[in-house]
Amino acid sequence: MKSFLQTIRTNLILLLATVLFFGVVFPIVIWSFGQLFPRQTEGLPVVKNGNVVGFENVGQSFTDSKYFWERPSAVNYNAASAGASNLGPTNPALLTLVASRADTLIKYNPGLEKSDIPVDMVTSSASGLDPDITVQAAYMQIPRIALARGISQNELKQLVDKNTGKPLLYLFGPEHVNVLELNLALDEFKTN
Repeated sequence: MKSFLQTIRTNLILLLATVLFFGVVFPIVIWSFGQLFPRQTEGLPVVKNGNVVGFENVGQSFTDSKYFWERPSAVNYNAASAGASNLGPTNPALLTLVASRADTLIKYNPGLEKSDIPVDMVTSSASGLDPDITVQAAYMQIPRIALARGISQNELKQLVDKNTGKPLLYLFGPEHVNVLELNLALDEFKTN
């Protein structure tokens, strides 16, 4: 009987400690970090002319031919319902969706071949909110944007290169391009 009561007591202490840690201590620590880094807590808003035009960490849709297009989203860029499509690589629905996206890219990007399309332009990210594309995905879109805006492809390539983010500590992850920031730079470039 004594060992049974000790087991109950031990379990109750562990339960209480877990509830206190994850219900009180952990939320206070996370909230404190939010107070130290308010801009990050708000999603890194991008402000232009005094108005929030988007967020650095949340992708948004660009469909006009004069802009760089983003990575597809399984949640239509809705940050309140972030998530993936959960379709496996052999799922016929995913294969159909990827083929449809590739066909759309080929239709709107002159001279593009299926083999030239980077995977990030036909598949959504795990969160559905990825704001970045690969440098290759940005380069792939240059002919379309050059035609739509009347800007030379060389100038657009330089703009992409100027707006290319480096890997974390120059070691972890690939180079990337934030689509919102690139498109804002593109609008600024056109006015110059």
